[in-house]
Amino acid sequence: MVSPQTGLAGGRADLRVVARELDDRLCADADLAALSGRFLFVLDDGRGDLLARSCDLGLVALDSTWAQLRIGTGWGATVPLAEAAGRIAELAHKFVGCRGRGPGAAWHVSELAEALAVRRAPEPGLPDPAEPLPFGAVPGGRHVEVSETGLDRQVIEDLTAAVDHVIVTPWRGVLIPEESR
Repeated sequence: MVSPQTGLAGGRADLRVVARELDDRLCADADLAALSGRFLFVLDDGRGDLLARSCDLGLVALDSTWAQLRIGTGWGATVPLAEAAGRIAELAHKFVGCRGRGPGAAWHVSELAEALAVRRAPEPGLPDPAEPLPFGAVPGGRHVEVSETGLDRQVIEDLTAAVDHVIVTPWRGVLIPEESR
């Protein structure tokens, strides 16, 4: 999960490169295939929109070049953004090695008997948690609410007619970026 508006509007850092690198590392590493489908990575670009979300591993941008790692319910080291994907992937490896085997194996970092890394105090520069992205026109695009029944093919085609991608948000919505094809 990545701040939906990252790289489009606001935030302290554009996390698209970090998210792509982390995804590439996870997909290329057979050992990390052992992560549970419920294992959650959360990358907050410093606006605080995902700060209240629980996670297994992640980060919060402090500025355009630094972030503090999130490790389960606690905080980890402050790292350069250029190193963040690698550090998170290393922690994921450590989790896979520590989680155990069989039906009693941990699915989440918070279930481990011992801390995955040294806990740190939250940086004073961390943002406050922000409200969810409202529906309608927002900086960088338009946030469209998804109904209880989901999106059918025609709705998807209508939403994507002028853009080459959309961003699924954690608030039952789809962000349609302003950038056109």
